Amino acid sequence: MSKKSSQSPKGLRQFVDTDQQDAWLEGRAEWADVGERQDSIEQRMRYAPRFQKLLRRPQAPDLFGILELYGRTCLPMPRATERYYWSVSCLPSTSDKPLVRVNASWMELFTLYADGDDLRARFIVHLSDFTTDGSHAPERIDRAFLERSVRAPEDVSYSFPSGPDIFIVKIRSSAAIRDFLALPRALRAVRRFNLTHMNRGRNAYQASHSYSVADYMLGEGAS
Repeated sequence: MSKKSSQSPKGLRQFVDTDQQDAWLEGRAEWADVGERQDSIEQRMRYAPRFQKLLRRPQAPDLFGILELYGRTCLPMPRATERYYWSVSCLPSTSDKPLVRVNASWMELFTLYADGDDLRARFIVHLSDFTTDGSHAPERIDRAFLERSVRAPEDVSYSFPSGPDIFIVKIRSSAAIRDFLALPRALRAVRRFNLTHMNRGRNAYQASHSYSVADYMLGEGAS
């Protein structure tokens, strides 16, 4: 491999530079997206039966509303980067039985589960965005902020998986999930983690991407 190719930008840096990414992260700029998405009829049809099952779930209206919010606010250039830099799976066959899961690179970003007829969410974020001093120390978690980020303290919980600067935030109820994403600090944290992993290169979960679910994330689902 030539020196030039070994130093070519990876991930989102192929589209926008670091300064532009920082501006989007802070909510100071929006990037121009492509008007038309790439699509694959074969890929779309492969997951059509799962999508039809998801449509019949009682959580579907709230789920698609939250996915539209997430796609609009948490993913940069979502049409240009769809499938190859982020993907969404429909009723993935994993032991935790999610309804949908958003991934980038080799990492899970965001997952929605059934909670009775309502929803619960799991966000994976950087630990340093939720400590009082920006450190990676679990004992410095800003519990007061997390409790204020939702309607009731019992709507939020969290855990510390293995790995540096990784934190899992769990939110119960569709209303609380929306509240969380409406907070500038929480939204910035979700965006920063997504940027980190979309910058690591091509998405490893392209084969499980559901275009039908992504339609809703990109504001093209049924009204």
